[in-house]
Formats: sequence, C-alpha cells, structure tokens
Amino acid sequence: MLDILIIVTPVFLVVAAGYAAVWQKVFSDAAVDGLMIFAQKFAIPCLLFAAMSELDVAAAFDLGVLGAYFISALASFAFAGFGARLLFGRPVQDCIAIGFAVMFANTLLLGLPVTERAYGPDALDANFSIIAFNAAFCYFVGITTMEFARAGVAGVALIRTVLSAMFRNAIMLSIAAGLSVNFLAIPVPSVFMDAVNLIGRAALPAALFGLGGVIYRYKPEGDARTIVFLCLLSLIVQPAMGFGLGALFDLDKEQLRSVVLTAAMAPGITAYIFSDMYGVARRVIASTILFGTALTVVTASFWLAILP
Repeated sequence: MLDILIIVTPVFLVVAAGYAAVWQKVFSDAAVDGLMIFAQKFAIPCLLFAAMSELDVAAAFDLGVLGAYFISALASFAFAGFGARLLFGRPVQDCIAIGFAVMFANTLLLGLPVTERAYGPDALDANFSIIAFNAAFCYFVGITTMEFARAGVAGVALIRTVLSAMFRNAIMLSIAAGLSVNFLAIPVPSVFMDAVNLIGRAALPAALFGLGGVIYRYKPEGDARTIVFLCLLSLIVQPAMGFGLGALFDLDKEQLRSVVLTAAMAPGITAYIFSDMYGVARRVIASTILFGTALTVVTASFWLAILP
C-alpha cells in the first residue's frame, strides 16, 4: 500500500500546491487563467500532437480497449442522468450535464500522470488511444442529447451544432493533426518536433498545478447526496465496469490497466465547461470535481492495488 501511495501522491501534491498557492494569494486568479490557457490550448495539444503523430495506430487502435472504455463511459452517462432524475428529481438538462460529468473522466490531467507514475511512459499507448476518441465521443453524446432536450433540434442543424463545438476545441484539432501526419506519413522537420516536445513536456505539471488553482474557486455547494452519488459512479462503478468489460474482451494486463485507471479518474474541468456552456448544474458539478479529485488519491490507490 505504501508503494502505491508513493506512486500516486506526487501527482496530487502538485494539484495541492496549485490550490495552496491560490488560497494563500501567492498565485493570482489571472495567473491561473493564463496557466490553464497555456496548458489546455498549447502544451497539452503539443503533447497530443506528438503522441498521435508517433503512435503505432495498428497496435493502439484496439476495439477491445475502446469498447471496454467507451461502453462503460456511456453506461455511466445513462446511470448518472437517470439516477439524478429518478433519485433526486433534477431537471432534464441538469441530468444530461451530470451524466456528461461522470462520463468525461479526467483522462489528461490525472489519467496520464497516474498511469505514467505507476507503469512508466511506455505504458501509455492505450491511454492515448482512449484520449484520441474521448473528447469526440463525449462531446457527441453530450451535445447531441442536450440540444435535442433543449429544443428538439435534429437533422442537419444538430450535426452542424455538434461538429462546430468539437472542432473549435484545440485538443480535438491537435489530435486530428497528429493522426493526419501519422496516416499520411507527412515528414515533420526535427527542429519543429523538438520545439513541440519541449512545450509538451510542460503540459502535465502546468496543468496539474493549474487544476489546483481552479479547484480552489469551486465552493463545496450543491446537493450532498447528488455529489456522493456522482463520485461513487465516477470512481468506483465506471472503472469496475471497465474492469469487467476488459476481462470479457480478453485485454492484456497493460491494456486493462489503462482502461481501468483512466475510467477511475475524477471528472475533468471539461465537465464544468460543458455545464457552464449550457448554464445548468454548475454548482453540483463543480463540487463533484473538487471532492472527486481529492477522493481519487484513495480510489486510484485501491485500483492500483487490485490491478495485475
């Protein structure tokens, strides 16, 4: 257990450092905003572009990995949405945003560093495979469901809305660019890739530190029962489904680790951005991100202990 905590704790200490820096006013809100813009619009896209451009697509594009992860994510979206409606009487649009929050695990800021700390940088192929499709999949499900619920938008108008939202996203664009370079065997000058990799190496520490600063802004408000319900689904139920589906699809141990650990991460900031975009369920999702991120220290240790 001590070894597992040694693996997990540094990731969350960086988050805690960002939280403490903003709490003690050593780091301003404006600085946090700037750091998160750098991380989310520059550093993480550089990291993903480099990873996608060099990814062994044939090895990484494994239907078992993608099926185990995204079936469990979609089931979690349904469980969270229907549970929020039936158990807590939340409005329909709140329920969709709540379902999105559970489905959109923090694959980048938590999933990558935890997996890398536990198993090394060579263990991330399945993580990158999941990340390559995660934003597109979750945005497609969330935006499609929300737009239909809000105004009954369908057909071409719905497709236009979904595609517009996805392809304004720097992460989506960087993944698409990296895969294009990979598939088309486009030569990229080494000096350019060196610069990309230099920026990309700053992605995870900058994003983790900034995540701590952003979480400080989230006040622990909202329905406590709903928050507990969402944390349970995010941190226990979804990875358990991923574990079961991974065994069913006969994943090897490296693939199973990536599926389960990625699914076991708390909801990411994107969940709050989605709720804020539609103006629904912001308090409860912000609080879920706050408590879920803190609880991930314990639950990630649990999953690391039982994984092969």
